[in-house]
Amino acid sequence: MPDSDDSTDRVGITTYIPESQKAQWEAHAADFNMSQSEFVRSMVQAGRRGFDETGTDSTGSSGSNPGGNIPETVVQALDAEGRLSWEELLEIVIGDVESRLEDAIVDLQENGRIAHQPRDGTYSLQEDL
Repeated sequence: MPDSDDSTDRVGITTYIPESQKAQWEAHAADFNMSQSEFVRSMVQAGRRGFDETGTDSTGSSGSNPGGNIPETVVQALDAEGRLSWEELLEIVIGDVESRLEDAIVDLQENGRIAHQPRDGTYSLQEDL
């Protein structure tokens, strides 16, 4: 399905996240004067900008810099989109960092190095359990 903001047809999706993450997203949405739905949609779109057609990270950033290359991310966004506001650039950078953190957590969990405790929404090293 093509990426298009021109479509007026809207469909819902459902996802589940820890309560602590929802509270953070609510606060960030409020900071941007956005509804929760608009905030999540914007963050997903911003996060997708850092990936090429194959679904792989296109920023060329190594894992040694968790924030990525912010200047390069800004240049790539402006090159792709033209003029962007401070808020739009912030969304792109935040989305990039959130995406990288999620990928790192998934990898660490899959390798048995960390564990998620769903009841309290925290992560810990496996040896601490």
